[in-house]
Order: sequence, then structure tokens, then C-alpha cells
Amino acid sequence: MSFFEIPFVPVRAEATESRLEKIYDAARMGLKGDSLALAAGLAPKDFRKLASLDPLVEIAEAKGRADGEVEMARTIYNAAKQGDTKAALDMLKHAHGWVAKQQIDVSVDQQISITGALEKARSRVIEGFATEVAQSLSHTPDDAPQLKDAKRAATDI
Repeated sequence: MSFFEIPFVPVRAEATESRLEKIYDAARMGLKGDSLALAAGLAPKDFRKLASLDPLVEIAEAKGRADGEVEMARTIYNAAKQGDTKAALDMLKHAHGWVAKQQIDVSVDQQISITGALEKARSRVIEGFATEVAQSLSHTPDDAPQLKDAKRAATDI
């Protein structure tokens, strides 16, 4: 069956008892917006129009959400009371605003000697040697071999 084979039957947007029950049930399961409208058997446009015309639609939706939330809260509460620690932590976090401590206290009772640290650092240094390379301001073609030797000596350090 394709989309074009579905017969079009105009739906009259009316807040009947059965439609309000469908809205209540969909809201109780947590559906919102277009999903709620479609679950109630209405096009989203028709649902918004009906909600603006009849305050019972908004009441049915709000009551469904509240009852669904109460049912889920009761389920989590009962699980926490029966020893489910994950449920208990979730209840603390979401219902009571509890946050686990995020900082760690570290205390060090040791004194640091700067002179001792410098002496240890000095003992770890590998001793090397350096040579100074004198550079002249003017270069002539005769100086080229000397400059190459000077550069090579500087990179061999």
C-alpha cells in the first residue's frame, strides 16, 4: 500500500472524550508536540487548532504528563528503597539536586629546599664543551673554506 492509496477522510477537530483520553495517554508516556498529536489521531495542525480552541485539551495533556511523572518517580523511589543504588543516586541527583563532590584534597607535609634542588639538577647536567666561532663582517671568496669549517665545527658541538 502506498501513500497515494490511503483514502482521505477529513477529521473534524473536536475535543471528544475518546480524543481527550488519547491525548492524556500520549502525554503520560512522555510524547510531545507532533508525536503527541499523531498518537491522538490528529494532524499536528489540527491538534494545535483544537488546543487553542478548547482548554480541556491543554488540561488533558498537563494531567497526562503529571501522572506519567508521578508513576516514574514512584518506580524509581521504590527501586531505591529496595536497595538499587543506581536508582537512589538518580533520585538524589534529579529530584533533590545532589551533586557528587568534584574536588580532591591533597596535602603534602614535606619541605622543599631550593638549594638542594639546584644541586641535584646541577649533578644531572651532562657536561659538554663549546667553541666560539668568530665571524667576519666582510667575506671574500678566499674565506669560503674557512667559513664552512667554522659552521661545521659549530654544528658538531
